[in-house]
Amino acid sequence: MARKTFVSYKYSEAKGTRDRIIKALGDDARFYQGETSASPDLTDRKTDTIKNHLKKMIFDTSVTIVVISPNIKLSKWIDWELEYSLKNTTREDRTSGSNGIVGVIQEVNGSTNWIEKYITTSDGCRYRYLDKDLMYEIINNNRFNRKDPEFTCPQCETVNSLEGSYIALINEKDFLSEPEKYIENAYEKSKRINEFNITKTVKKDLFSFW
Repeated sequence: MARKTFVSYKYSEAKGTRDRIIKALGDDARFYQGETSASPDLTDRKTDTIKNHLKKMIFDTSVTIVVISPNIKLSKWIDWELEYSLKNTTREDRTSGSNGIVGVIQEVNGSTNWIEKYITTSDGCRYRYLDKDLMYEIINNNRFNRKDPEFTCPQCETVNSLEGSYIALINEKDFLSEPEKYIENAYEKSKRINEFNITKTVKKDLFSFW
């Protein structure tokens, strides 16, 4: 079943990935609520104007897709968009639930090795390592956060990449091949959100402009 979606991304480096995601949605793109290449440029608008514009788009969605790109942490908006996606917000007498969230790791020059490595342990298990320093804390804190994890390998304590984290991170190529699979997984977890230790807020910097 199609879900209303919003894409959170750093415009200067990930708008191409955003466009590929929308294209991959096919007929389900009609349920997409976020920006497109035809959207007005809000760069020079006041912070409150941009916030209100984003709130309106995110509020009516059930799944947020966040593009993990090399300079994601330089974005002024992505961590706030994720925080708003996770909050229970009331607008016009209607309260939203927490969105499901799925991350799409952007390919750079045809590869995701700018953030992703694979490691083989002494017992032969192969697992993925992602550089946490390149991502926001609100993403890192909502990974490997299932309260009662089911280990795919008890010895290594590795977990299923989709079910072990509230925010699963998927390679761009894999996501584009089956977007409905990963969107539905994120949505289903949002309906079981109590199974996860969820971080819904970001740390506010003393010099933050929010």
